[in-house]
Parts: sequence; C-alpha cells; structure tokens
Amino acid sequence: MKRLKEYLRELKGYLIAFGAAVLFWLLFLLLRENRPFANFIIEHVTTPWKQEVGFVVSLLPFSVMELSIALLIFLGVGLIIRCVLLFRKKRAAVILRTAAFFCCAAMLIYDGFCLFWGINYYGDSFEDKSGIYARKISTEELFETTLYYASLACDLCDDVKRNEDGSFAESLDDIFASAEASYDGITERWEFLDSPWRAPKRVFFSKIMSYTNFTGVFFPFAGESNLNVDCTASLIPATITHELAHQKNIAPEQEANFVGIMAAVTADDPVYRYSGALTAYIYLGNALYRADYDLWLALRNALHPLVRQDLDENSLYWDQFETKVADASEAVYTGFLQSYGQELGMRSYGACVDLLVTDFIDNDPFDARKGKE
Repeated sequence: MKRLKEYLRELKGYLIAFGAAVLFWLLFLLLRENRPFANFIIEHVTTPWKQEVGFVVSLLPFSVMELSIALLIFLGVGLIIRCVLLFRKKRAAVILRTAAFFCCAAMLIYDGFCLFWGINYYGDSFEDKSGIYARKISTEELFETTLYYASLACDLCDDVKRNEDGSFAESLDDIFASAEASYDGITERWEFLDSPWRAPKRVFFSKIMSYTNFTGVFFPFAGESNLNVDCTASLIPATITHELAHQKNIAPEQEANFVGIMAAVTADDPVYRYSGALTAYIYLGNALYRADYDLWLALRNALHPLVRQDLDENSLYWDQFETKVADASEAVYTGFLQSYGQELGMRSYGACVDLLVTDFIDNDPFDARKGKE
C-alpha cells in the first residue's frame, strides 16, 4: 500500500493532465452537435490559428507533419527501449511514468484533432453554404454527367505534356507552381472558399503513404496540406485541390472531393482542368460501372487512347499496394471518420458522385446542357 501511494504521488501530474484531457474530450462530445457553438469555434478559434500558423509553416521547405511524425516515432522507440532496459532492473516507477506519459500524450493529441479538425464536421457544411444538396440520381443522369466529364478529359488530354510513349509528363515543379491560382475560378462562384494562400507540401516518404492508401493528408495542427508525390502524376493536380479544400474547412471527404474537382476543372491551367476531369470520370465511371455495365463499357471504349493510358497507369500503380497494410490503414481511417459521424467512412470519397451529378443536372454550371431540353 505504501509503495502504491508513492507511485500515485509520482504520477500525480500525469493523472491530472490525463483527467483534464478526458474532460476536454467529454465536453467536445457534449457540445459538438451544437452547430452555433461549432461555428463559433471554427470561425474565431481554429481557423485563425490554422491560417496564422499555416503562414509560418508554408515558408518552410519541408513537411512539418512529416517531421513531427518522425520525431514522435523516434521518441516512442527511444522510450520503449528505455522501458525494456529498466524492466530488467525492476525500475517499475520509471516504467509507470513512461506509460503515463504515453497515455497523456496520446489523449492530448486526440483532443487536438477534435479541436482543430473534428469540430469542422459539425459546423456549416459546404452543402449548407452553397445550397447544393446531393439527391437521389437516376442512371440516365449519371450517364449524362459521366459522358460530359469523359468528353472534357478527352478534349484536354492533348493539352498536357507527354513523353514519346504518350505518358503524362508534366513536371511536379510546374504543377505545384500553378497550385496558388487553382481556386481562382471556383471562388468566383462560391466566395466563401476564398481564403489566404498556404502552399501545399510534398511528402519525402511518399511511397509509405501509398502503402497506407493515402494520396494526401491535411495536418490541422499547422494548417498544412501534404501530398503524396509518388502516385500517378496525372491525378496530383486534383489531389492538391482536394487537400486545399480541407484548408478551407471542408471536412467531409465527399464534399472536399467535389470541391477539389470543381476547382480543378474551372482553373486556367489546362493541366489542372485535365486532372479534375479525369478524377471526376474515375468516380463517376466507377458508379456507372455498378449501375449499368453496358453503358460504362461503351463509354470506356470510346475514350481517347491517351485518357485510357492515364487510367491504366493509375490502376497499375495502385495494384502494387493492395496489401494487408493498406486494408488495415483503411479500416483505421474509416473508424476515425465514423467517430465524427461520417457513416460512409472512406467510401465517402465516392459519395461525391451525387454532388457532381446533382450540380451538373440541376445547375448546369458549364452550360453543357443548353439546347438539349
């Protein structure tokens, strides 16, 4: 009993910190459904923080997220090794302090995610701000929308640099240099998407991201967009606009994907427009494949050879990462999304199809259907 009291006394600071972190989390759970409260926190606390910190972080030539993860891994491994060595010497008090430190750090980091990112799932959504609400769509509407984006990709595929074998050859430097202007077109339609520019970062260990099925990650603690630059280059511009959507507090993946595509296809840079159209076709085409295989096959066979080549290269790239690691990563991230009420989990990336079709059919943003009624 005496030794237990000594341990508790030594762990007093950790216990207080852990208790405060748990209390913060419980308050978050209690208040998160209150939309006015969520909007207040987003507008007056988290957004100013991310914009100011993001400005400083954007000046750095490396990914702060990547460095932070590397430091956490280094610290974690070091502490585990220390515990193993001390375990042999029966230094239970030090081991308990180390375990308490891990628990406190994990809880505080999770609280940070709740504050700087999770709260965005409970404020006004893109649909609320834009007035565009996804609805039930018909196969005919899906086909018409898919046909439009497929035709757009075919029209633009010759406007990008290509190697002698026809493969996409635009440089990453040019793609990232054009990112700042990528939202100029879409902000003319939706002014609330206009926000200070914060440059996206290339992840050095991008291939590790591919093994975990991620093409990009938004780091909310620093307002930093991080891009996997090892994956298919033709889709990187649209991935950049997707991650920039997260910078603009678009949290749900289906909304961020829709906004990212719309930003890309309305950009001045034809490389971004092509990437946006290609990305839209992938999502719409996957949905059409399930809805009507014959229509999908006819449309797929009618694609420009260069478009089919880019699609095939993307499929071949991701085929090599179909592993248990990717499955585990998807399961973990799906659980993370569902903890914030995103019931579709990672499948919500595909739910942007409803938004693409609804906007195209109901609003005709590209005047593509004039004269067809």
